[in-house]
Amino acid sequence: MNSELKHTTAYDYERKHNGTGPSVTNRSKIIAADSIKAEEIPTIPIDSLELVTSLQPTINIHSIDIASFRNLPTPLVVQPSEYRRSLSEWFQIWWEGIRPGYLSLSLLPILLGTTLAWTHTVNAQAPLGRLNIGHMIGGIVVASLIQIGGHLINDYYDHIRGIDTGNRLSSGGLIQQRYIKPTFVLKMGFTLLGIGTFLGLLFSIGGGILTYLFGGLIVLGTYLYSAPPHPLSSIALGEITGFIFFGPLLTLIAYMAQTSGSIPVSAFIYSLLPGLLATAVIHTNNLRDSETDTNAQKRTLAYLLGTKASRFVYLLLLSAAYVIVAILGLPPHTPHLILITFWTCPLLIIVINGIMRTKSPIGFHLVMCETLRIQLYFMLLLIVSLIITTFIPVLPHLPSHLL
Repeated sequence: MNSELKHTTAYDYERKHNGTGPSVTNRSKIIAADSIKAEEIPTIPIDSLELVTSLQPTINIHSIDIASFRNLPTPLVVQPSEYRRSLSEWFQIWWEGIRPGYLSLSLLPILLGTTLAWTHTVNAQAPLGRLNIGHMIGGIVVASLIQIGGHLINDYYDHIRGIDTGNRLSSGGLIQQRYIKPTFVLKMGFTLLGIGTFLGLLFSIGGGILTYLFGGLIVLGTYLYSAPPHPLSSIALGEITGFIFFGPLLTLIAYMAQTSGSIPVSAFIYSLLPGLLATAVIHTNNLRDSETDTNAQKRTLAYLLGTKASRFVYLLLLSAAYVIVAILGLPPHTPHLILITFWTCPLLIIVINGIMRTKSPIGFHLVMCETLRIQLYFMLLLIVSLIITTFIPVLPHLPSHLL
């Protein structure tokens, strides 16, 4: 055998031994013989090799419990202090986990209902009106505790169902980033929800039977929004639930807490405004997460309608809020000053342009953030305008030391 091997193709070998020219079929054949010299061993053409992807390998899928954590043994050496999280770091982690940016959805309806009840008691005989500061602060605390508890419960059940597992745009992340054990997050959620419910019962004394009924609906709905077997958020009821809770229910509870249970029609109409804006925020959140929600079998309104129809729903929600303000503020002898809420129109143009042009999750996320800003500025301008409109006629009757 020669010391240096000479590699030839199957085509060269066949031409040498058979004396035939090349052909399409012959070039892809493998030559077999009883004895062949080493230097005449043919090589296999690359184009005759079968692709790996065409082999269709068998893949075995095994389900795992995503809610469980691997039990690690206790370390033999305690970590140095520089590797431990400080109190400020833990505070920052929990602060981001409770989603403070969304708290305006529940706090502003409380302020609106309180403002409506207060301004309805202002007159020449009582220029300062009647305002129960304790009930207002209590409503803010109760609404915050219930919403934060609902966020933590939602994080737990989303983790169990595999929702938002790889979604970096979603807020929270106490469980997804392995900061806190899932069971502890659930316990904290139920604890805050329970404390909020107890305080709500105390601050609702004297508000009437409807106050307890509306409060009970909010607590029950907060749990059912995320809890199995059929979460409201997964059967296309997330938007309607948010509209009812962050609109009429919270606003009217705050109103009744100040007036011992009476509800005028005007208070109900004003309560639609925070509900519409909050629903727009929830809808853009579902648009942003529609891809990951679909993979996790979460059926939201955005999933059922599709992107084009969901854009129309978003525009309808925002437009309805501005139309209601125009109806309340344009006719004669109405609080015209509430029309200053239209100062948010520059932001409105931005979100309309964004919702119509974007197709990516990050684009919908930016629209949602801007919608939260609209909700904040719109509601604050509305509350301030109601207060100014009420006190302008009674300025001559105010005590001199207040002027």
